[in-house]
This record gives sequence, structure tokens and C-alpha cells, in this order.
Amino acid sequence: MNERERARRPGGRSARVGAVVHRAVTDLIGERGYGNFTVREVAARAGVADSSIYRRWGSLEALLTDVALTRLDARSPMPDTGSLAGDLRTYAAQVAREITGPDGPAVLHLAVALSGSGERGVRAAEELRTERIRQLRSVLDRARERGEHAPDALDVLDHVLAPMYIRVLFGMGPLTPDYVDGLVDRLL
Repeated sequence: MNERERARRPGGRSARVGAVVHRAVTDLIGERGYGNFTVREVAARAGVADSSIYRRWGSLEALLTDVALTRLDARSPMPDTGSLAGDLRTYAAQVAREITGPDGPAVLHLAVALSGSGERGVRAAEELRTERIRQLRSVLDRARERGEHAPDALDVLDHVLAPMYIRVLFGMGPLTPDYVDGLVDRLL
């Protein structure tokens, strides 16, 4: 087995290292906030060599981007319930669970902070937005193929995700199922 195949093997050493490093980053963000720790501190918390982090991710910003993408579940497939309304409600409920879960607020703060942290951070935040938009376009295109009228991906970001993010970032109350469904209903 070559190195590339080994890195892809689910549940192998690479997956375990990734998981402990991600946990260390999330814990440090929760304790100290964005920009208040180093790769060396992540490595020490995770019990790995800092060279392992640099070899795998290349930079702290790349690691933070990977954590945000993974924890915000931006890489998971979009729901396919058979209707645009069902898909968007399911997606919005998934996002609500992600950003209000145990790590959600810390990781959401990370995603916001990445956009204001210099050139590398701007690229990282752009990668997050690009992935969200790509996913939304896939569900919206699927709805159009079924003959449904679908909004633009940016409209979904503006009218569904942004209000939820603002509520969590500023502690403005829970994201109840009725509230989340209402955001989707108003958009549609």
C-alpha cells in the first residue's frame, strides 16, 4: 500500500491524528479564541509533533480551514428529499444543529475570524463560502431539473444561513425548528 492509499484509509492512523488535531484546535478556539494559539500549542494539545501538522496541513490557516469545513459539515452531501422546500428545511436544520452544538459557536467564530486574518485567512474564508455555495447550487439545480422555481444560492445564504449565524454569534436566542423552517418559508 502506498502512502496516498494509507492516508485515505478510514479509521487508520491518519484519521486518528486528524481527529485529535481537530479536537485540539476546537478546544483551543473555545478557550482562547481565534489567533491566540500556535501550531506548536495545537501539536502539544493533540500529542503529535508540530512537523506532522505542517506536513499534513502546511499552515495554521489551512488547518483552521479544514477544521471549520469539517466541523461545519460543509463537505457533507446535500439532502435530497424530493422537493426544494424539503431539501432546504433539512439543510437549514442540519446547519442549525452544527452551529448550536457543543463546538458550533467556537467553530462559527473561527469561520468568521478567518475572513479578517490577512491574505491566507481571506483565502480560507473564501474556500468555506465557495464550498457552501457549490453545495447549495447542487440542491438548487436539482430542484430546477424537477421543474421547481429555485432561488439563487446567495439568496439562501442571505435569508436562511445569515440570520441563524447572527443569532448564534450574538446570543440572540435559540434556533427552534419553527424559526428555522420560517426562514426557509419566507425565502420560498
